[in-house]
Amino acid sequence: MKVEGVPLDILQTRTSEKWSRYPHDILPMPVAEMDFELAQPIRDLLVGMVLNSDTGYMGNVDSLGQNFAKFASHYWSWNVEPEQLFICTDVGVGMVEFGRTFLKPGEKVLVHSPVYMNMYNWINELKCEKVDVPLLQDGMDYTIDLDGIEEAYKSGIKAHFLCHPHNPVGMVFTQPQLAQIAELAKQYGVVIMSDEIHGPLVFADQPFVPWLAVSETAREVGVVVTSASKTWNLAGLKCAFIITQSERMSELAKSMPPSVKFRASLFGAHAAAKAFECTEWYEAMLTTLDRNRKFLKVQLAENLPKARYRIPDSTFLSWIDLSAYELGPNPAEALLERGKLVVTPGHLFGPTHDQFIRLNFATSEEIIAEGVHRIVKSLN
Repeated sequence: MKVEGVPLDILQTRTSEKWSRYPHDILPMPVAEMDFELAQPIRDLLVGMVLNSDTGYMGNVDSLGQNFAKFASHYWSWNVEPEQLFICTDVGVGMVEFGRTFLKPGEKVLVHSPVYMNMYNWINELKCEKVDVPLLQDGMDYTIDLDGIEEAYKSGIKAHFLCHPHNPVGMVFTQPQLAQIAELAKQYGVVIMSDEIHGPLVFADQPFVPWLAVSETAREVGVVVTSASKTWNLAGLKCAFIITQSERMSELAKSMPPSVKFRASLFGAHAAAKAFECTEWYEAMLTTLDRNRKFLKVQLAENLPKARYRIPDSTFLSWIDLSAYELGPNPAEALLERGKLVVTPGHLFGPTHDQFIRLNFATSEEIIAEGVHRIVKSLN
């Protein structure tokens, strides 16, 4: 089986935000959705539901927990109890609604910039105070600042939002790092909420350890919030889930309003359940992404040798430093105006990364090459 990027003329018939926001002479490469076709079993399932007029409210979808548990056991050696999955609309809703079970307005939430910009929005929605312990950076290599985390915890942190694997830098936290964070969280009374939406999108050179598989302490102090939406391109179907593996976290999850589950989509829950069975498609897709992340490196080296890019260990999002090309205070704006290329501006992820862009490589090699060509065009 092969999973390849869909041709541009077909992509331009899609109606998602990525493809409907701009005229067709502009190439969009910012939004974290794939330019691939859905796995055929998911397509067949959704068509069958529509043909059966099975379009009602969310019911019990036991297969979601069961299939995720099998997937987690096979790929991560993580034993999950299906009844410990709590369905929600999407990962953002899951982070906010679980946060509401124990956070009060004004309390402190820790993040690590540069980080997925919506984490800032979730903290604002909770009316909490953001505390940033930036990732330690050495060139294009990033790591976690454990000393900085402990100092922040001492200041009264109540929740710690982990982006694991990390978007946008593509790093994967290691088991020893996570175990140290867990012990610190227990010592200082911090709840860890690990956004693991990119968990399945980790390449073979760096193993992924889910938060709840790290240690008994990690299970005591934290939860995982995740979804099939990134890996199987199901974002528009609206289904994610919170996973708990301790009595305290389970009771917090059970205290969420019933609407947290019922605002999710029946289509999304069944599609996600089917996705975790589509392992042949999944592995073929990862092979394509692995090729693409390296193809982008070659394209940049040949055409933009001053650009700095480290092949990511995870996700289908590249983190590129364009500071050497002096494109102004917002390179993404210059790329749109001069090259008709849309990327995500680095300043959205953190205050010290305004010369960076995030570019999506879950597409065809032709579109990747065209995206690089448009960056080059913007320099003239």
